[in-house]
Amino acid sequence: MISYAVWAYHRFALNTADVEGLLAERGVVVSREAIRLWVNRFGPQFAACIRRDRPRPSDKWRMDEVVVPINGMKNWLWRAIDANGDVLDVLIQPRRNAKAAKRFFARLVAAYGDPRVVITDKLRSYTKPIQAIAPDTDHRAHKGLNNRIEGSHRPTRKREKIMGRFKSPRQAQRFLAAHDQVSTIFRPRRYRLSALSYRHARADAFDLWNGYAVEISA
Repeated sequence: MISYAVWAYHRFALNTADVEGLLAERGVVVSREAIRLWVNRFGPQFAACIRRDRPRPSDKWRMDEVVVPINGMKNWLWRAIDANGDVLDVLIQPRRNAKAAKRFFARLVAAYGDPRVVITDKLRSYTKPIQAIAPDTDHRAHKGLNNRIEGSHRPTRKREKIMGRFKSPRQAQRFLAAHDQVSTIFRPRRYRLSALSYRHARADAFDLWNGYAVEISA
């Protein structure tokens, strides 16, 4: 039931009260606070399993940043995706400058190695960190080339609204790091797949999730 609650919370645009209702229909009576604790504790563990077993991402990345208001203060959500649209990493930071760009890009390179191509918007803060950390990388700064990653922010905006905005940078980081990884396996690009291929991808995702649940509970 815990794995089901964590899956439902991250897979659909639900709040803890909605998940409480789904569990109640199955005869499981728990409080919203219990569901919140389950999501906080086990969501990162499922995300870690997904990151561990995911195929190596492509060497063409897109990076972008978007403002996220938290407690009346501006914070910036830095996100990177690969050529397939899968989220590589997210990072909440209080600044949108070269130091913040360097911190995020260095984190990506440490996890995945140097990319062949990095596409960003025209924010100048990206230029020096990319040249310093990965000098052989082709950096393309163009507003129109980054539409795909800008679209990847939409689920975050939707969840932000449902959750009544994020309560703290730590809470936002914890939630988004898990949420984006779950989306990677449970939201394949359906428009690229036939109905049969989509059902196979969905079945594979459920098999992975159930295997991770067994691993975590062991």
